[in-house]
Amino acid sequence: QVQLVESGGGLVQAGDSLRLSCAASERTFSSYAMGWFRQAPGTERTFVAGINWSGGRTYYPDSVKGRFTISRNNAKNTVYLQMNSLKPEDTAVYYCAAAWANELAVITTMKEYEYWGQGTQVTVSS
Repeated sequence: QVQLVESGGGLVQAGDSLRLSCAASERTFSSYAMGWFRQAPGTERTFVAGINWSGGRTYYPDSVKGRFTISRNNAKNTVYLQMNSLKPEDTAVYYCAAAWANELAVITTMKEYEYWGQGTQVTVSS
């Protein structure tokens, strides 16, 4: 039902910033909790940021807290991930995901997300 397309990835140096975008083709986009995950080669996909319907509630793991910020513009059906102070260990394919959820819910587990984008590559050199 929901098609997600990520963009904004690229090659940057440690300490640089990058903003990822996730565009959704869905008229009920505002009714979905959204999240960002990442996966490096040979590793499991891990949670990096989550946001509720309205954007008033967010959650981050310690690995990115204070450096990454998730936001959304429901009028544009788009979710963003602002990444600052990037480190080589942030290198991965970044995926956005959508889940039908309660208004205040921030979802942090992969199994609860129903729809996924194809991912965008982020590479941070040292």
